[in-house]
Amino acid sequence: MTDDDVAGSAEDWREAAEQVYRELLDRVGEANIRPRLEPTRRAAELLGDPQRSAPVIHITGTNGKTSTSRMIESLLRAAGLKPGLLTSPHLVRLNERIMIDGEPIGDEALARNWDDILPYLLIVDTELEAAGEEPLTFFEALTVLAFAAFADAPVDVIVLEVGMGGEWDSTNVADGQVAVFTPIALDHTARLGNTIAEIARTKAGIIKPAATVVTAMQSLEALDELKAAAQQFEAQVSIERVDFAVESTTVAVGGQVVDLRGRAGRYEGVYLPLYGDHQAQNAAVAVAAVESFLGDGTRALAQDVVADGLGGVTSPGRLQLVGVEPTVLVDAAHNPHGASALRDALTEYFDFDEWAVVLGVLADKDAQGIVAELAPIASRFDVTRSTSDRAIGVGDLVAVVEREASGGVEPHGTLADAVDAARAWASESPRRAVVVTGSITLVGDAIQLAESEGWK
Repeated sequence: MTDDDVAGSAEDWREAAEQVYRELLDRVGEANIRPRLEPTRRAAELLGDPQRSAPVIHITGTNGKTSTSRMIESLLRAAGLKPGLLTSPHLVRLNERIMIDGEPIGDEALARNWDDILPYLLIVDTELEAAGEEPLTFFEALTVLAFAAFADAPVDVIVLEVGMGGEWDSTNVADGQVAVFTPIALDHTARLGNTIAEIARTKAGIIKPAATVVTAMQSLEALDELKAAAQQFEAQVSIERVDFAVESTTVAVGGQVVDLRGRAGRYEGVYLPLYGDHQAQNAAVAVAAVESFLGDGTRALAQDVVADGLGGVTSPGRLQLVGVEPTVLVDAAHNPHGASALRDALTEYFDFDEWAVVLGVLADKDAQGIVAELAPIASRFDVTRSTSDRAIGVGDLVAVVEREASGGVEPHGTLADAVDAARAWASESPRRAVVVTGSITLVGDAIQLAESEGWK
């Protein structure tokens, strides 16, 4: 699609956007992250450094990054700002990753911005190949595309979710005024390190000179690394349960009602349309981050900003209801820490006696740890695999479940077969429900399946 195609139809622009995704997929994939910043920095430099077009709030952690990012973005919109948000991965379409003022980037804007930056990406590709290095990866190119889209919009503030780690993640070519840390746990150990301290040290790389650090409650080893990095860069640190906190949470229809203590104010009786104590924790971190951004942590947010910002937040794929009669939930828990939060939320926020767990896990994840966390609440496991070529084979995953869980386990060649079996079982009693989990790709597939089959 060229600049001459001004009158292209919606179908034309959708095809152009899908072509952008295909071209990104031709690059080194997201599972093969390259620990480097210079190629992204070079591409951004050629484009005039669009990452500097607006101030940045930068988010990393092991779990809760996307939900917290979306809460921060929603609070900023409620405060009257126009934010840009980069998250990953997407569930259904690439456009979901680049949000502008609360909406996924349009197909036309996505395609036009790609056309604008592609010549510069190819220059960097050529330079890298001449130096014996691989060309820009999927995520490096996507990051540059997001920066260009935000500058083109333009936005008032950029909310950046790290892809992996922090120090060498391509988003780290931007300088965050506020560095936000969700809970840090073991994940991506082959890339980030085998201990919590090593992983925290890598994630702490997003802390920039004189920034404000806002962190969820962490283990001592993780917190020590964050404090050390903050001290090195003379960054102020605000810590959950010390400087801000969740004071209470009460189950409500469609979510929960929370009382929060921020860095500068108290916010009582706030409705949060998301399930789980972990989401209340994410909300506290988000409020503290926005307080830090808008008033350096010394000025409370308006009560209606918090009420509207948190009350209007969505987090697709996170304890999302996709089916009724029987109830079917999807959740993107893809490591033991996330599975633990899912188990607790299903127990505390839903009134079902039995759960069928439709499970698919990627090969680089701790399947044994995930199953061990879910086993206490699972009456049965329906094991399958997503469309990802990185998914663990069904037979291998069944073997893991049989070792870790005492309930029944059934293998299924496709997600559709697995969900059909689970829904049929759940339909036998109003006290039964289904949850699809284990990988983000499986959840994305389930959302599409639910929409196509009309489970609601």
